[in-house]
Amino acid sequence: MGQQAAYSVIQLKQLQAFHAVADAQSFSAAATLTHMSQPSLSRLIKQLEDEVGAELIDRYHRPLQLTAAGAFFYDKTQTLLTELDTITALTQRMAHPPKQLIIGFVPSVLYGLLPNIIAQLKQRLPDLDIQLKDISSYQQIEALKSGLIDVGFGRFAQRDDWVRQILLRHERYVAALPAKDPLALSAINPAPPIKLSDLTERRLVLYHQTHLPRTSAEQLNAAPLNLVETVTEPLLNLFSKYGAAPFATTTVSDLQVALGLVAAGEGITLVPDSLKTLRSEQIHYRTLLHEDATSPIYLNTLAQAPHPHLNDLLDIIYAVYEDKGITYRQFHPKKPED
Repeated sequence: MGQQAAYSVIQLKQLQAFHAVADAQSFSAAATLTHMSQPSLSRLIKQLEDEVGAELIDRYHRPLQLTAAGAFFYDKTQTLLTELDTITALTQRMAHPPKQLIIGFVPSVLYGLLPNIIAQLKQRLPDLDIQLKDISSYQQIEALKSGLIDVGFGRFAQRDDWVRQILLRHERYVAALPAKDPLALSAINPAPPIKLSDLTERRLVLYHQTHLPRTSAEQLNAAPLNLVETVTEPLLNLFSKYGAAPFATTTVSDLQVALGLVAAGEGITLVPDSLKTLRSEQIHYRTLLHEDATSPIYLNTLAQAPHPHLNDLLDIIYAVYEDKGITYRQFHPKKPED
């Protein structure tokens, strides 16, 4: 007959006390941060160690250190505490729906149709307090879960059980060239599309803050060997897909800096089609021959307890796309009562 398993009862306040001491590396500092007395903290952690059946903190070192078992326990329970914080925040939001709409966005979306969408949303919902926040695609996921934003317009696919990504459309990339570049001086009007291989003798300016998931060499389509380690960068990934590679690259902090370098004749870059009106006197934009050289636009929202005006926002987005003759994918999440 097998031995009956014994289940310990670990309390949330014990975990919180343990993490506070581990982070502060001091009982006194943790007591100040948690507004608890040192004896109370010590008692909670001793109870936790008794429940776990292992010493978690090496109290004989200064600053305090975790034991090997303590480091393992800290790492695994951090996920639990983070998950609990997310559940609590979403529960509060479900019970008390927000009266404002905070929209996160990446700059490349702001230069496109987002201002038009926001203007129409304000007309439909004049009493709704709408705020905009510049935030990268990668940061939008955690910002949604923490309540920092209510929805987000991003450019990259990501996976998170708490977040739903609604693919709105794919936007073609165009090549941004200095006005005096030979490819910008085509005598044909309109100029014919160009291939990425036509750009390999130019310096490519990279500006994305978010990279693609790591891709194995086996998944690359004839990728040059020198790109195998860098294909997570979106523009390089696109070049590698067509077996091309720029002879040199420069990495900058954002899109505006990248276009500034292009205008100064310091390289070329690729941008979504909606940006081709920027610096038009200094930069010439050429259409790419590759129809699948696109940048997706996602609307990021919570999978559960989405903002109550999400459907209003989607209605307006699709109406704007219809008016502009833009091909898109339509999706409406079910309403809570459905």
